[in-house]
Amino acid sequence: MPKEKSQKHCKKRANIPFAKGFHIPTKKDQIKAVGFKTFEETPQEFLDEKSNFFESIPAPQSQDDWLAQYVEEAQTFRDFKEENPWMSLRKPKYFHQKFVPNGTNMLDRFPEGKVYIAKIGDFSRLDITFADLLGYVKAFLCLPVVVLEGIDLQRKGNQLIFIENPDSQVSKRSSSRVKLTTLKSRHNVKTDHIQLCVDGILSKLRFVLPNDALCMIGLTPFDLYEGKTDLFVAGMAAGNQRVAVFSLLRYNPKLIFSSEFWYDITLKKISSDKNSSNLLLGRSAKLLVHELCHLLGFAHCVFYKCCMNGSGHLQEDFEQPMVLCPVCLHKLKILIGFDVVERYKNLLRWYTSHDLTEEAAWMERRINFIEGKE
Repeated sequence: MPKEKSQKHCKKRANIPFAKGFHIPTKKDQIKAVGFKTFEETPQEFLDEKSNFFESIPAPQSQDDWLAQYVEEAQTFRDFKEENPWMSLRKPKYFHQKFVPNGTNMLDRFPEGKVYIAKIGDFSRLDITFADLLGYVKAFLCLPVVVLEGIDLQRKGNQLIFIENPDSQVSKRSSSRVKLTTLKSRHNVKTDHIQLCVDGILSKLRFVLPNDALCMIGLTPFDLYEGKTDLFVAGMAAGNQRVAVFSLLRYNPKLIFSSEFWYDITLKKISSDKNSSNLLLGRSAKLLVHELCHLLGFAHCVFYKCCMNGSGHLQEDFEQPMVLCPVCLHKLKILIGFDVVERYKNLLRWYTSHDLTEEAAWMERRINFIEGKE
């Protein structure tokens, strides 16, 4: 996820090379990475021959693009199956929920398990609803998804206060008092912009992780940073703790951000609030499932243009697709267990209901291709 510093400008240039040592996957590499022994044995839902639904990983367009900076190790389906801790027949450490070792997938092995989304702050100014985000995660992951209740983050003057309600599902304290914790942040007097240090909020999420959680992501409308030279960080994950936190502030198309100063943010005029809201929802939904997939053991994808591609800056993030490529789709199917076409139909309904016409058209064509109607 993007972590931008004050000197970065992310300008596009011609002939930007991949990072030295990175090898572009061939068509043969792509087919092998999907995970079936032969092309003939590959089910229709994982095929792309002659249909061109999935593009190969693109060459960098900026020196700040992910693959211009990093040599990303390829994770094939077989790598995922062998290395993923969620596929283990042993109960993970620190789990306090029912575990069925002979289950065939994640839902079988963790029948009480849920994905939690924690709302950290007031989202009313972002023109986005949590119900819409939760609907997308459910359709995308095919797992139970719930909102974590009982925590909040409020601004008091130049400070950000984390609030824990002792009567909520997250409380692990005997005290009956509401607990208030001032978190580390930085504030600019001139613009009145405030940024939250990502380390403090991530530590709090580790503490309030429910016992029946598979993993949890905290979403906040507040801007985030990690180090002094950061313009911002989109967020941070602690995979071994099964928690992550991300900000949606800079996914808002109504805002213009300085490439030099973290505190310089302005509101721009746009032609349609509805278009802006749909764009924010699509960006936020894609961010959310990308990071949840990381918590479920997915590495960045280097085989195709894919929802699991890495991104070095926001513009690269925005340009990536919302769908999983055949390699990552096979990983998700083996991990969770679902009917691919039924999942696609649920996603189609979500895209259509939220006026994401490009994604809906792609999904409808893909369903027709799998069912032999195209």
